[in-house]
Amino acid sequence: MYTWIKDAVIITMDPEQPILNSGHLLIADQEIIYVGSDAPTPQQQEHCQRVIDGRKRLVLPGLINAHTHIGMAPFRNFASDLPLDVWLFEKLFPMEDKLTAEDIHWASQLSIAEMLRTGTTTFADMYMFSGTTADVVADTGIRADLSRGLQCFDDDFDLATDRRIQEAVALLDNYHGAADGRITVRLAPHAVYTCRPRYLQEVAALAKERGVGIHIHLSETAKENADCQAAFGKSPTEHLADLGVLRQPTLAAHGVHLADSDRQLLREFGTAVVHNPGSNLKLGSGVAHVPALLASDVTVALGTDGVASNNNMDMLQEVYLAAVLSKGVFQDSVGVTAHQALEMATVAGAKALGFPDLGQLRAGMKADLVMVDLDQPHYYPLQDPVAALVYAGQGSDVALTMVDGRVLYENGDYTTLDIDRIQWEIERLTEDLFQRR
Repeated sequence: MYTWIKDAVIITMDPEQPILNSGHLLIADQEIIYVGSDAPTPQQQEHCQRVIDGRKRLVLPGLINAHTHIGMAPFRNFASDLPLDVWLFEKLFPMEDKLTAEDIHWASQLSIAEMLRTGTTTFADMYMFSGTTADVVADTGIRADLSRGLQCFDDDFDLATDRRIQEAVALLDNYHGAADGRITVRLAPHAVYTCRPRYLQEVAALAKERGVGIHIHLSETAKENADCQAAFGKSPTEHLADLGVLRQPTLAAHGVHLADSDRQLLREFGTAVVHNPGSNLKLGSGVAHVPALLASDVTVALGTDGVASNNNMDMLQEVYLAAVLSKGVFQDSVGVTAHQALEMATVAGAKALGFPDLGQLRAGMKADLVMVDLDQPHYYPLQDPVAALVYAGQGSDVALTMVDGRVLYENGDYTTLDIDRIQWEIERLTEDLFQRR
């Protein structure tokens, strides 16, 4: 049986036919089998289980949020306007120590609801109780790259008995490739300032042994760079390269403070940088030089980071920021183009996470897509659909979100989530969480 989206404006992100002003898209089960200007054949139309009217709608690939901490949902609007090190070590880490698996169960549901509502179909997460998050991912139908965050402040450790490592290995054993392939797993040493060098080295060796990638924070602040230089005589990028971390497929979140030599190393190792403009701005970390990364042929994906440091998970907001920030900061009206910003959230995100069948709308790709309501004042006149979406689009414009050919959100309704229950549970657990000792 088929699903047919008809008469829509389609941004395919496929160079062969990038934009269709009145296009058709045909889905068979989990896969796109046709995108074009002509309607499906009469025989195909007869076998359509559902026909979706695309008039005054824009269809694009599902957005990929390549760096999140979705369990942070209870800490939204908490401890704002602080330096990163104070916010992280004095406020966030002590509160995170109180979290339970039940907290993460409801926090994961709330964050996934927010992502589906605003057009995200795939996310990469680094946090704790990741098995709980994996169960929620499996139940809700979204796609995810998951990792248990790893830290080690002491050289006296043994990976065979390290609790966090064992949780990460259990996540790999139980969930890598689960939920019909919607869940993948990697290892996530938090950062150079939270992991001892030998620990980073051994985690990298374990990732190589298990054939999985790495998710890590990199050069988020100037202080991180200065401390690494003082301790090891090299930049965080050089440090990770020397320890073998970058030899595995790596998601490097932030990359705000990178030298030309760092960018060259990242290109050589094929490391993907995840730009998090909203979080970096709120925490005063700076602005990543994305044009320089792109000029160095480094893959740049896009992420929201956690809601404790961003306050929302609206990827269209991040796309907008990615497009306009470099123009103002580096005084270049071209800077990051609208198309490049949208590419970060689709094609580049898919490449960074290792999903070759995501990020574009064309035959043979997974049916992960988003439909945006164009019947809003800020889209008139449409003229350039990409510019309209990037510079005027809002997450609240999303009318439908589909993953693997399955509609998970449509016109205010969720098919796999009870949003009223989730919001009630979050209010309850957050009040309890802040009273725990």
